[in-house]
Amino acid sequence: MLTTDRLLIKAAPEAVWPHAVGVETWPAILPHYRWVTRQTGSAGGAGIVEMAAWRPFGPLRWPTWWRSEMGVDAERRQITYRHIAGITAGMDVLWRIDPTPDGWSDVSIVHEWSGPRWPLVGSAVASGVIGPVFVHGIASRTLAGIARAACGLASRVS
Repeated sequence: MLTTDRLLIKAAPEAVWPHAVGVETWPAILPHYRWVTRQTGSAGGAGIVEMAAWRPFGPLRWPTWWRSEMGVDAERRQITYRHIAGITAGMDVLWRIDPTPDGWSDVSIVHEWSGPRWPLVGSAVASGVIGPVFVHGIASRTLAGIARAACGLASRVS
């Protein structure tokens, strides 16, 4: 499974970076996040984080949860996650915040995963349901919320 979400944010990378790396504040700026708990490391840095989010389906919401090893490269404005617990254990995630010629931010989140270890159907479930429905559904909302926060428009709208 390879899922890429990308958004041009009309804010400088310096304005986007603190919101992207400050995962502890996500539940305050991203209404679909139920919680983020840092288990090791310091705020805004590398360590182990536990995250939980809602994936909306019309009026219904499906709870999701995972634990990740978070890596931070502030110089390159990149964040990596390796899911180590939850149904998506083994998933690799790369966040990139690249400057555009206009001084804005080209932000991408790439998720790569071979799928759950379910005989015969694991990769099909990952590519057909988990990636396009759950991962994209959460990542696209996360990018939109990071954009609102970076542009000074943080709100509790999902």
